[in-house]
Amino acid sequence: MLLAGFRVAQLGSGLAAAVCGRLFADCGAEIVTVDAARKTALAAYLNHGKPSASLAGALASADLIVAEGSPGSLQTQGFPSHLLCQHNPRAALVLISPFGQSGPRAEENATDLTLLAASGIMRMLTGQVDDLSEPPVRAIGRQSAYIGGLAAACAGMHAALGQTPGAVVDVSIHEALATLATTELTRAGQTGKSWSRLRLADGNGATVCILPASDGYAAISPREEKQWQAWLEAMGSPDWGAEPRFTRKADRIANWDALHALMSEWSRRHPKQWIADRAQAAHVPSFALGELAEQFHSPQLAERGFWRPMTIAGEPVQVPQLPTRLIYTDAGPKPLPPGPLPLSGVRVLDFSWVIAGPTATRHLAAMGADVIKVEAPGKGDPGRASELHTVLGQAKRAIVLDLKQPEAVEIAKRLAVQSDVLIENFATGVMERLGLGVAELQALNPDLIYISASGMGRTGPQAKAVAYGTLLQCYAGFAGLNRHPEKPPRVGMAWLDPMCGLLLPFLTAASLWRRAQHGGGARADVSMVEAMLWTLADPLLLAQTGAPPVPLGNADADASPHGVYPAAGDDAWLSLAVPDDAAWLALCGAVPALSPWRDLGLVERKAEAAAIDAVLAEWSGPLPAEEAARLLQSLGLPAAAVASSADLVACQHLQARGFWDTHGEGVLPGLPWQTSFPRATAAAPGLGEHTEAVLQEVLDYSVADIAALRQRGVFG
Repeated sequence: MLLAGFRVAQLGSGLAAAVCGRLFADCGAEIVTVDAARKTALAAYLNHGKPSASLAGALASADLIVAEGSPGSLQTQGFPSHLLCQHNPRAALVLISPFGQSGPRAEENATDLTLLAASGIMRMLTGQVDDLSEPPVRAIGRQSAYIGGLAAACAGMHAALGQTPGAVVDVSIHEALATLATTELTRAGQTGKSWSRLRLADGNGATVCILPASDGYAAISPREEKQWQAWLEAMGSPDWGAEPRFTRKADRIANWDALHALMSEWSRRHPKQWIADRAQAAHVPSFALGELAEQFHSPQLAERGFWRPMTIAGEPVQVPQLPTRLIYTDAGPKPLPPGPLPLSGVRVLDFSWVIAGPTATRHLAAMGADVIKVEAPGKGDPGRASELHTVLGQAKRAIVLDLKQPEAVEIAKRLAVQSDVLIENFATGVMERLGLGVAELQALNPDLIYISASGMGRTGPQAKAVAYGTLLQCYAGFAGLNRHPEKPPRVGMAWLDPMCGLLLPFLTAASLWRRAQHGGGARADVSMVEAMLWTLADPLLLAQTGAPPVPLGNADADASPHGVYPAAGDDAWLSLAVPDDAAWLALCGAVPALSPWRDLGLVERKAEAAAIDAVLAEWSGPLPAEEAARLLQSLGLPAAAVASSADLVACQHLQARGFWDTHGEGVLPGLPWQTSFPRATAAAPGLGEHTEAVLQEVLDYSVADIAALRQRGVFG
């Protein structure tokens, strides 16, 4: 196993800590828990196979300690950070909390709903809307715990890998969620402007959209011109396809409503899987919108062995495995070089592009790795066309290689020999066709850790399906459940890509730990759709043990009221969760109009939810969202304004925590965690900026050699 012999102490009942521990356990680490929750199906799954121990026993031999709670909560639970450090000054310590261990909001009450609101993610989750009276909606599946847990595992693995005993990591779930929207945060940090929820023109539909089918929905993404032409042929070459108003992508954007109506007229006559299969046969990215229950019968997931049996509350269920296939090479241990940062002296050859891979390598670069980003001549990574590269390219070196040239491929091979890690997220088969597949490169460098991320994974009957992260969100069932019950599904923001940007560097650091302890390189084959399903364990369990999951909007099975309510201002909203009867009584004291329902319990409140929500909307409507949230927080109620990206730039709490980095006249978002050790920082490189320097320093090429290669077009 990847982390055999690595020991983790998981403290407390928090779900994010349990998610973090689940990831370590799935990789073979030894997990010991203190006061772990096991009552709900999700908690029982997350903490399955993790034995309990006393605090002293758990801490004694741990390589990593993970605890969840605000500073005050940790004190109350008996896990104050100074005590944990005293018990085991050698172990790395990860503290997870809603708003971090410092700053004005550190002790605020929070829930999954209010964290998604406060982080700004709720505004972007489902994409643009046609009517701003539609409340923003939260994500399905307790995603704040999953994002917080993934960030904690990633940062914690790096802290444990470093050579500074007792390193401390402070994970704010608020910040980890916010960084999923890097492009929007960067735009707001540089311009002060926020992304609008109101749909303008196509709302990005010409890039990726959902079409109604005879039995559900299908998502398509003919974003390139050749894909659009292939899609027209897949639809039977309709006459309207030749009309000038749809000729260019700009035309399709300008006339999107008419175009979508015409495509929908065709799609409604066909089943969703038939549409997706027809599109894929034409090499147009497309997937049917899946139901979670359908995933248990997927031949792709079955071939990859994704599901494993488990018994929860006496019921046999299927639960997700690690969304990665791992293969190891044999070689002697290779300790990491000494240095001030966890990855000092580690070289990463970065063939990734757009979001998932570049997010991962951004984190590796921040942890001290020498990341060499390899790009094609011309425009390079598509992320350069937006604000993405400004953030994700930080602290990397950039080279250009025309991999259509044999000499460029030879250079790439020589760089792989001199590297510790290679990361790529091309379509299945691309690296092999270039002569840069895992077999070729590990034959040259048996110590190489080769990380691949693809839509469906590199094996199985759907391995070669053309996929993008947003389409995979549709296929997995995520997009279809993130909505109000009366609304049709929308594609929504790119959630899966940045989420995988936390998983990939975790696997990288874990593989480096294994190589240092036991020896040998590794090959990690990451399936993005499996990663999405790994985070959907809660609704997947429900799909097997109760009624099939359906869109619930902001409702919650265990809390009521639980929703988003209008506030004073343009598209301003307040989120509020009432987790128990005591909180309900406090709310009734603040909102006298709720008095008729004062004595109701949870079940009765849920039955009266529509009437109660109407009263709350009338109360909140005239109030500024921040003012209402502060009032409710003063009563101990989890509440938060639904933030915009510009709100986050102005947020005093984030400023106090040093989340924002100065850049030019504005700011850029930082990492989704803070550490007691520094991070590497440098501006994102220009295209090919370090080509000559890398070839000279890493491969000992002379100036004359490089000039000759350039003349022969090796660099484009």
